[in-house]
Amino acid sequence: MQPRSPSRSATPRIEELIARRELSAVFQPIINFDDGAILGYEGLIRGPAGTSLETPFALFSQALAEGCALELEQAAARTCINAFAKLDFDGKLFLNFSAGAILQLADAHDDTLALLRHRGVDPQRIVIELTEQSTILDVASFLPVISTLRTAGAQFALDDYGTANASMNLWVRLQPDVVKIDRFFIHGIASDSLKFEAVRAMQHFANASGARLVAEGIEDEADLIVVRDMGIGCGQGFFFGRPHAEPASSVTDDARDALRAGHIAVFPETTRTASSASPSGGMASAKMMVHAPALPRQATNNDVLELFNRLPDLHAVAVVENDEPVALINRRSFMDRYALPYHRELFGKRPCLQFANASPVIIEQSMTVEQMAKLLASDDQRYLADGFVITDNHGKYAGLGTGEKLVRAVTEVRIEAARYANPLTFLPGNIPISSHIARLLGNDAGFYACYVDLNHFKPFNDQYGYWQGDEVLKFAAAVLADVCDPTRDFLGHVGGDDFLILFQSEDWKERVLRAIHLFNEGAQRFYAPTDRLAGGIHGEDRRGNPTFFGFVTMAIGCVRVESDGGPSLYSSEEIASVAALAKRRAKHETSGFVLIDADESVALLRGQADMAAMPVD
Repeated sequence: MQPRSPSRSATPRIEELIARRELSAVFQPIINFDDGAILGYEGLIRGPAGTSLETPFALFSQALAEGCALELEQAAARTCINAFAKLDFDGKLFLNFSAGAILQLADAHDDTLALLRHRGVDPQRIVIELTEQSTILDVASFLPVISTLRTAGAQFALDDYGTANASMNLWVRLQPDVVKIDRFFIHGIASDSLKFEAVRAMQHFANASGARLVAEGIEDEADLIVVRDMGIGCGQGFFFGRPHAEPASSVTDDARDALRAGHIAVFPETTRTASSASPSGGMASAKMMVHAPALPRQATNNDVLELFNRLPDLHAVAVVENDEPVALINRRSFMDRYALPYHRELFGKRPCLQFANASPVIIEQSMTVEQMAKLLASDDQRYLADGFVITDNHGKYAGLGTGEKLVRAVTEVRIEAARYANPLTFLPGNIPISSHIARLLGNDAGFYACYVDLNHFKPFNDQYGYWQGDEVLKFAAAVLADVCDPTRDFLGHVGGDDFLILFQSEDWKERVLRAIHLFNEGAQRFYAPTDRLAGGIHGEDRRGNPTFFGFVTMAIGCVRVESDGGPSLYSSEEIASVAALAKRRAKHETSGFVLIDADESVALLRGQADMAAMPVD
């Protein structure tokens, strides 16, 4: 006889599980980063082990189907409180509740407080978490509920912030004591600049509102170090411990070592790609905008003449219809024609479109810098003589621009962008480099500032052209990136063939020597076969004398900056200057490597500066 397949009735009802006390609690620690102590535990519910209702998702899905979700939440809270009381741990207990369950909790707060006190858990040790599944239809009526809980001694937390119903609106109106950042934003934050920026925005608001942040979903040391160095005070995740019925009462040695790690994080904001680092056209359009009046389509040539006479610096005037540009009249072209005999008498009262360019170059304010650069390189060069019309994002007339202003604006914006991210290698530029040096010095983190330069790069660039020269620079960037630990070592591109690495890796010297070796071997493939056989190229030195130049090689001058247990004695500019000094020395070494000490070198530079500042009799 075949055994009968289990029916739907084989799954116990939630009310039966509650009545038979078959629910159990597990706890996950929440860590205070400042001292490495356990701030508290989040209580989580589990169904009977080995059954289809073991997980919280299955339990609450079944409870919703049976219409007893609130009863399950209350039973889960009682189970967690009872189990936590038996553990006899210090710290707070975080309990998850939906909005409906919190309302019931407040209504029966006397019973709730009695349960807590009966089990030996002081209400001041309870943190009520509003879960992400909750929808609060009337936030105003929910405010007294939060006040009631706080009066009883409990704290209020907003859970899984950044997803579902955990919104900025609730944060502002409910003013939680604790905000738990959803794991989506924390997992992988060490390598994701957008997640980093999102969490930094949350941090700014937390500082303003007085809420304590808890980063959920910390699973590895790299993410922990980034979150720690951002200034977020608490965290939770598998790195500190998985949910367990009998969790540890203290953090593991690995977690404690990570929290005390002397190196600081390399924030992902400094390693963005060019597309994310490039500014939009808003900055460029603002730089080149000429705010000028426009004329309606029905205006006459006399109206144009009157406007140009009234505004002698105006290079052109736009013709608009319903605030949208339809033509452009260039001042010089118009005046040249109008100065001809009898033209004013013949054409003065005729429509202005007679002497207008009916297809002007139009640039939207939102046009990117790259799109503007393509316009500069296009075959259509009318903008050089006529200028162009600038519109808003809805196609409405905003102002005018000239070819000269377009070239200047694009150039200035690109130069400014290169200070943040090099457009060739996509590596951080001078501003992020200085910022990271300041962070290292401010945190008293010992490091090695290594200035990288390429020997004989200029003659190679002159011989083979900038295109091939750019390929060598990109190869150098790739070699340097390959030897860096992205979580500890900062790589920036100063400009041209100059790079800077701020090493915190303990094996920094091996990494430096490996970079020199890999580059010196690989760079030879950029030469023609005959030049490879000759060992280099013939060219001219800076004075125009015929000279033979060997292969392009890498030189790295390094500066040791010690951690001295107190405020830094140096500035970012001094470290950069000393690193440049080390680089110049390395260029004269056969090995291409030099190490100098910051103390001695900074003192030397300061002495030279003092001598230069002395008055001359």
